[in-house]
Amino acid sequence: MSQIKCPQCSHVFPMEEAVAEQYKNDLREQMKDYKRQKDEEIARKEKEWVELQMKMRAEFQQQQEMHKATLKKEIEEQARQKVSAEYANQITILEEGKKDQDEKLRLARERELQLMKEQQSLKEQREVMEIEAQKKLLEEREKIREEIRKSEETRSAQREHDANLRARELEKQLEDQKKLVEEMKRRVEQGSTQLQGEVQELALEELLKQKFPFDRIEEVGKGVKGADCIQFVRNASAQDCGSMIFESKRTKNFEKDWIDKLKADMRTQGADIAVLVTAVMPKDMLQFGEKDGIWICSFAEVVPLVLALRSGLLKVHQLMRTQENKGDKMQMLYGYLTSHEFSEQWKAIKEGFMSMKFSIDKERDIMEKLWKAREKQLEKVLLNANFIKGSIEGIAGQDHIDMTLLDDPDPDPLPG
Repeated sequence: MSQIKCPQCSHVFPMEEAVAEQYKNDLREQMKDYKRQKDEEIARKEKEWVELQMKMRAEFQQQQEMHKATLKKEIEEQARQKVSAEYANQITILEEGKKDQDEKLRLARERELQLMKEQQSLKEQREVMEIEAQKKLLEEREKIREEIRKSEETRSAQREHDANLRARELEKQLEDQKKLVEEMKRRVEQGSTQLQGEVQELALEELLKQKFPFDRIEEVGKGVKGADCIQFVRNASAQDCGSMIFESKRTKNFEKDWIDKLKADMRTQGADIAVLVTAVMPKDMLQFGEKDGIWICSFAEVVPLVLALRSGLLKVHQLMRTQENKGDKMQMLYGYLTSHEFSEQWKAIKEGFMSMKFSIDKERDIMEKLWKAREKQLEKVLLNANFIKGSIEGIAGQDHIDMTLLDDPDPDPLPG
């Protein structure tokens, strides 16, 4: 701090006292106005910063640097000329203002960053929702394609089956033509109904052998009364679990007499299930099903129908095996439980149990009496020992002889 010496009395006093009081008040008011103006300007700049974002930040920084440089020059000039203390105060105020500005700028940047993060999060959520919508659309399209594919496969399988049947018919015709030319002419004159039926019979038998290689498929000979073929269902242990007979028809009209004939054949052959494979379904049936105790289906539906019927036969066979001799076993168990042998054995078990229980109770009573007697003896020994210890400690003191019998320092000899 600068000092001034009076040339007359040689008295030394600070330089601030030489400055007029009015000048100092004016300077303080100017500083307050200046600070108030700067706060207002900072608030206005902050608001414009939020609205104008990057552009206002550059202008704000430029104006800040300009004001700081100008003010710094003015303060340095005034400090050099007038009061160094006021210069320090102005510098402090400017630094605090700068800190406030930096803090406000930091908060503004954080708010801007938070806003950008929220916008990015909303964008990502929107993209996720769009992706989920695209996935659902693709799944629906895939379902439609799968349905169309299955429909086309079914149609293709039917067309392939018809083509195979026609090829088999041609092969059969060529073979029969080579062997029996005259017989084939007679069959052609009478119609190819019987030939078509034989071709489908062979195709049905071959299909069953191919799909169920572990079952026994037997053909009913020509001229023999009965169905076209018989399938004996076998389980994993190669045991017969039931049988199904098949009748194949390939005509333009469905006849009800087929059902009665197949039911009679089922009883004759002793089969469990009868299946009628026909190219023309009854008028009241659009797909495979059961009618009057007979299962009716088309050639394309044979495999899934036989799979279901075969599974039922296996389950029924397993259930019947578990129920074999059930009545005899229950009767034998009841007879054993009510017999004299079981009664005597149970009495022996009961007597042994009661004897053991009586022995344990007797031993418990004896041991409890013994424990009580020993407990009284122990209490007597501890009491006498405490009496002797008290007498000796009264004579020799407690620090010379250790006569404790128990680790517990409690002098009470009684066990709680």
